[in-house]
Amino acid sequence: MAANSSTGSATEPPGLETQWREIDNLNQQQLRAGDSWYLLDKRWYDQWKEYVHTGDQNSSSYPGKIDNTELYEDLDSYHLKERLTENEDFVLVPAEAWHKLLSWYDMMDDQPPLERKVVDLPSTVKVEVYPVEIYLCLSSNLESTVSAHAIHQKIRQHFNVSETAESRLWMRNTDTSSERLRNLNMTVLDTCLSSGMVRYTPTIYTLVIYSDSYQGPPGVCGLTNLGNTCFMNSALQCLSNTPPLTEYFLKNSYLEELNFTNPLGMKGEIAEAYADVIKQMWSGRHYSVVPRVFKTKVGHFASQFLGYQQHDSQELLSFLLDGLHEDLNRVKKKEYIELRDADGRPDQEVAEEAWRNHLRRNDSVIVDTFHGLFKSTLVCPQCNKVSVTFDPFCYLSVPLPVSKERVMEVFYVSLDPTAKPTQYRLIVPKAGRVIDLCAALSQATGIPPSQMAVADVFNHHFYRIYQTDEFLSCILDRDDIFVYQLSSGCVDQDGEEVVMAIYMRERSHYRDYGSGSNSYGTSLFGHPLLISVPRAQCTREDLYQLLLKRMATDTNSQDATDGDQSAGAEPSGKEEEDEDEDEEEEEPASCAQANKRLPGRRRYTERRKKALFTMQAVNSNGTTERGMGETDAQPYIAIDWDADMKKKYYNENEAEKYIKDQSMDVPHQQTTVQLQECLELFTTVETLEEENPWYCPTCKKHQLATKKLDLWSLPEVLIIHLKRFSYTKYSREKLDTIVEFPLRDLDFSGFLLKKTVNSTEPPCRYDLIAVSNHYGGLRDGHYTSYARNKDNGQWYYFDDSKVTYAREEQIVLFYSTQTLGGCSQIFSLDLKSRCNLGVG
Repeated sequence: MAANSSTGSATEPPGLETQWREIDNLNQQQLRAGDSWYLLDKRWYDQWKEYVHTGDQNSSSYPGKIDNTELYEDLDSYHLKERLTENEDFVLVPAEAWHKLLSWYDMMDDQPPLERKVVDLPSTVKVEVYPVEIYLCLSSNLESTVSAHAIHQKIRQHFNVSETAESRLWMRNTDTSSERLRNLNMTVLDTCLSSGMVRYTPTIYTLVIYSDSYQGPPGVCGLTNLGNTCFMNSALQCLSNTPPLTEYFLKNSYLEELNFTNPLGMKGEIAEAYADVIKQMWSGRHYSVVPRVFKTKVGHFASQFLGYQQHDSQELLSFLLDGLHEDLNRVKKKEYIELRDADGRPDQEVAEEAWRNHLRRNDSVIVDTFHGLFKSTLVCPQCNKVSVTFDPFCYLSVPLPVSKERVMEVFYVSLDPTAKPTQYRLIVPKAGRVIDLCAALSQATGIPPSQMAVADVFNHHFYRIYQTDEFLSCILDRDDIFVYQLSSGCVDQDGEEVVMAIYMRERSHYRDYGSGSNSYGTSLFGHPLLISVPRAQCTREDLYQLLLKRMATDTNSQDATDGDQSAGAEPSGKEEEDEDEDEEEEEPASCAQANKRLPGRRRYTERRKKALFTMQAVNSNGTTERGMGETDAQPYIAIDWDADMKKKYYNENEAEKYIKDQSMDVPHQQTTVQLQECLELFTTVETLEEENPWYCPTCKKHQLATKKLDLWSLPEVLIIHLKRFSYTKYSREKLDTIVEFPLRDLDFSGFLLKKTVNSTEPPCRYDLIAVSNHYGGLRDGHYTSYARNKDNGQWYYFDDSKVTYAREEQIVLFYSTQTLGGCSQIFSLDLKSRCNLGVG
């Protein structure tokens, strides 16, 4: 079926290569607030990609009209299903790409487009797949001012609930939907105004009283994965096993400090939802807890967490700590404070002033437990103005030393037709160019880099042929890179030799009259070739003989390369019909030697013998045929095999074989660093980037100042975030550096500017209490966590709802082998003075 066979509004689409190039380029654009993006069913999009990559507009993989049926809850309301996951259920494409696809393929009747807006959030820009839905309803009774707390007390009295028993108030909206009412200070009218709730029947209040059940170790409790929520579960387990914070919630200390009026807070709802999860996890009554209400609250106040897409656990932890702080902030009214520069004053004085100012606006259990103080020093490169400020922090995001080298695997194809392709593992500069890759391969093969051509092979054709000055960052680890030996040095368009791309195609037995021509259908197979040919030998006959020799390893008979074989020019229709009629008289090229012994038939057989293959000039995808005389910067030639001749003379199994160089047997040695090295890198002097200059008050203009961060004071619990994402102008990657660290007595005294002034202050030594781990790469993976129980000192491994015992050596081993490229690792450290528990 051709792409233009769709009815409706579909227009004549461009060629398949053009379609892919246009859509792929559009998909690279950055998200901008206010732009529209569209949801596309993942299966339809994958089918379309397969179709355009076949290069055959008559392929059976034609995707048909755009069909988003699987994304809708039903085909009446066309409401989007819940818990859809990007790149599993759907893909997002920008508006221009959507309109192009729609004009080329049309859409199933009556289906509305799934348009979504890009929203600007505090920490990110994101497509809002699940916009907040608000339903409005009228109420005739506006006089009710009864508080939910009063109703709660009435219900307790009615059911004779003991004063020591815990009870909770729930609002039931339907037979299957209920929501816990946490803020009991709200009026009944206020409780009816929550987002996404429609009440057509009177609200039913439900009392929940816990009964004794499973009694296990408190805190040893899993968290159910609600759908890509492992990042949330991992962060929650780390916080749950932070002793001072968990004790604060278990003792209900938070109830006296809930701040319902803080405009920066969440009206106490995040704190109460978190408290609910912690109490369930530490009740000893559950093997696993379902944190659905907590997840809903998080998504309500931070729309980036709406839906069920994967996120970074550090991103969730940062939001949660900030939300808990504002919900529990003891400062009810924040005063304006004008910050002062140091102006030469002693550090001790400036630091104490900064901390006092911080507490005047921020005073909570989060500040008590997690906040420390930085010293920031900026120096103007022009006037040498020095600016010193002290700023609070909640966690340390420390960089990892970035390796300057990269490991790449390539397949080397020699000129020797008897040599099989060889796979090499090479070490190249991470910021290098293609010529550096050739130079590294040259050391292994002895072939000059000037005699090499590098290409990305995909689906039996060249996805891209690289120039030597292109950056290696454009080559991904998953790409199949082939390096071809050329018979001479680099050749340009006007040189004596020309580099040709050679494709292998199989020709079907039947003509494809439906395509508008009488040509035979073809399909690509095998590995393509890059060869350099003297311009004087670019005739059909010379090319035929050259290619025949290059494929000697791929043919079943040496006879196929012997004799006086003529080039396989595509015969005309009349000649082909004659050949069909006299097929029994045809002789393959491999019979040439026998014919030489028959002088009387020689001229006849030379005219009548059948070549192994024919040749045709094609486009870069190997699909559209061109005239052999047409010129192009990069010529592409297709070798077309008749199915019977291919079966008889071409050995596909042999052609696919390759050998591994000994470099492939050498395991990749990963970089190993100590955690202290990351901290040293964190405190190293750096120059500000052009996108983030500093305004010098002396020069009265922005300057690229030098900046240095130092640690002035540390908190009771220190959170360290290892930044395993590396971003450059040309690429983004994960860092697989192994970070080694102690489980006990991590000494920060060498990094701390503030020196202990008396013996009553705790030492600057920390013990490990929790680790948030990530398996996988940039776009996917899985989060787990290790944590030490505050009651029994035992280490446990938390994998969503599954909890198992862990030994100390497992944690060390994990950080020695499994942190490969984790999106981020977070681990919490508790001051040595508090963590004197034994470790099992």
